Amino acid sequence: MAGVRWPLEDSDLPPPRVPAATAAAAAAAEMISDDDRSVAADSWSIKSEYGSTLDDEQRHVDAAEVLLGCNFPAAASDYSSDKDGTDSNEVEASLLGLLSYWDASYAEDLANFHEHGHAGEIWFGNEVMETVAAWTKNLCANVYQLQKEDDNNNCTSDSGRTSEGLSGWSVLDIGTGNGLLLQELAKQGFSNLTGTDYSEGAIVLAQNLATRNGYPNINFLVDDVLETKLDRKFQLVMDKGTLDAIGLHPDGPLKRIMYWESVSNLVAPGGILVITSCNNTKDELLQEVENLNQKKTSTQELDPESGSTPAVFQYIDHVRTYPTIMFGGLEGSRVCSVAFRRC
Repeated sequence: MAGVRWPLEDSDLPPPRVPAATAAAAAAAEMISDDDRSVAADSWSIKSEYGSTLDDEQRHVDAAEVLLGCNFPAAASDYSSDKDGTDSNEVEASLLGLLSYWDASYAEDLANFHEHGHAGEIWFGNEVMETVAAWTKNLCANVYQLQKEDDNNNCTSDSGRTSEGLSGWSVLDIGTGNGLLLQELAKQGFSNLTGTDYSEGAIVLAQNLATRNGYPNINFLVDDVLETKLDRKFQLVMDKGTLDAIGLHPDGPLKRIMYWESVSNLVAPGGILVITSCNNTKDELLQEVENLNQKKTSTQELDPESGSTPAVFQYIDHVRTYPTIMFGGLEGSRVCSVAFRRC
């Protein structure tokens, strides 16, 4: 698919830096430690670290080996399977796809917040969060200006007009976790902000952090994106790691289909979806969107003007400033952020 690219202002983006290693933290034996979660999070990046050359089977084998080295507590099963003799590696590799894992994780984070004021883990690191927030602001500002031009208005680069436009955008962060991404977006000028997570502990933590940090107007709701109860559409939908976690569920392929069905109903026509992932490359996300488009358009009628069926999402752009590594003669990144427009 052809991409529509707008020039982004480098001054709005923080300089790319390799995130520092997560410090080891002592925790009670029955809780999941920060170090365990960091190791598990690193396992999401296995394919990207290898230059995106590993097939899916090898990626999950390697992920399982990493996860098996962690001291995870026994989690209550959130799923049932008809398969006989389920491989232990398969279960371990799917912990990040289970609600029980996140409930335990955020229970610990919430306890640490009340005792020490800690915000908890920032998935992909603070640098990635700041980068994607600033990049998204720039992207949306360009979309806002183009929309104004389409309305035959004199659109300028005046920051006041841009801020006014962004403040009116409805923003949804799915799988918001501790909600810090929404706080970063608030710093960029967005004000109509909503965060959802299927873990009640995550929402309680996010509400506490937002209030403490001076963002009491951010709206947080307990909601599962796969079975969302939201009955409205948003101009900007953010996903930082949620699709990754969904893909690690034992029924990951099915749940990814449910994800795209749900997200396509949450993004308003002309709105933007930004996905940040460390377990999928840009090209893989583009292919997944293309598969969605083909599935949707196969059941729709042809557009009389274009002679083709309309797509669901169209690729816009991706972040180009994340650090890259070389492996086997190929260049890759540990994380990618890709933006799509809802058609």
